[in-house]
Amino acid sequence: MKFGIFYEHQMPRPWTATVEFELLNDSLDQIELADKLGYDYAWEVEHHFLEEYSHSSAPEVFLGAASQRTKNIRLGHGVIQLTTNHPARVAERVSTLDLLSKGRVELGMGESSTITELHPFGAHFGTKRAVWEDAVRCIIPMFGDNAVEYHGEHHDFPLRNVLPKPFQKPHPPLWVACSQLDTIKMAGSRGMGALGFQFVSADAAHAWVNAYYNTFTKHQDKLADYATNPNIALVSGFMCADTDEEAMQKADGWTFFQFALGFYSKLGRPVAPGEINLWEEYLKWKDTEKGQKQRQSGLVGSPETLRKKLHKYKDSHIDQVILLNQAGKNSHQDICDSLELFAKEVMPEFHDLDKEHQEWKQAVLAGELELEEINTDDFNFQKQALKKGGS
Repeated sequence: MKFGIFYEHQMPRPWTATVEFELLNDSLDQIELADKLGYDYAWEVEHHFLEEYSHSSAPEVFLGAASQRTKNIRLGHGVIQLTTNHPARVAERVSTLDLLSKGRVELGMGESSTITELHPFGAHFGTKRAVWEDAVRCIIPMFGDNAVEYHGEHHDFPLRNVLPKPFQKPHPPLWVACSQLDTIKMAGSRGMGALGFQFVSADAAHAWVNAYYNTFTKHQDKLADYATNPNIALVSGFMCADTDEEAMQKADGWTFFQFALGFYSKLGRPVAPGEINLWEEYLKWKDTEKGQKQRQSGLVGSPETLRKKLHKYKDSHIDQVILLNQAGKNSHQDICDSLELFAKEVMPEFHDLDKEHQEWKQAVLAGELELEEINTDDFNFQKQALKKGGS
């Protein structure tokens, strides 16, 4: 199993004059530390205008800085919004970062899920999947050695040689955001890695992993001529401390992340600047029954607790667990201490098990191991919640 770290650049109110400066530079320090400790990936999102939830609007700049302070850790766009970026600019920025990092870029691509972000760029919620697919078809040839032109439904690009070209050939590994569970199957059909959030149970993880690999091997329908990337990575809340109680106390930011994510994704209308103080709303929510339940989720606990939880991920054949502990008001010192303790007490055991996992995956991809077909509707809590809400 591989391990990544994840950055939304969350910044709850109240804000000071230097808080963004401190946040970005602390995050770079954390990634530099993670690289030295042997973590495999550092992922950063792209979001726009989402106050408090994410102040990460220029990931290519931040990851470019990280590339110069690290040597081995993979640098992941998790994800670039293809609905709010021109395809040629995406190819240019990704290739430049790949050159600066000597081939350490992972290219995650997504649609954006909020009209607060989409509308200022002239993008629309109803067409975002079609725009995303059209952009993928447009971008991939730009990584090649020759000049390209593209004439699609949403993008029209004249003959040009898009420069520079990436260090990795034919291009960095491709991923797609899977904020909705059904998108996991879509990622498999497109031959891309799936970037999702933690599952509600081990049985659910087993069902969705099987669905991904069965779709990848039996029903693949690529959007363009690109190298496939069979991988499932899951983001999970994270805090590692000497005791479960200490970890829980230091991981308050994880529940803020969940609250803020739900707020922006479910609102259904643009959010005016300064309209709401998310941190104050969160403080009201955290003591509710739902808020208290959410505090129990994620990889939060002592090394022994995290070891037990991770074995369930391992048994479900998850490729990578992405650890989210820059969230809410989690302190820089607690984040660094957590990364160090986990790297010392937990991570080596699961790194050692990765050879066994890769052998399992190669057998699946080669058709030597048949995975059970499981009805994922029984494990789609998002659809079930919608049905309950409409009944």
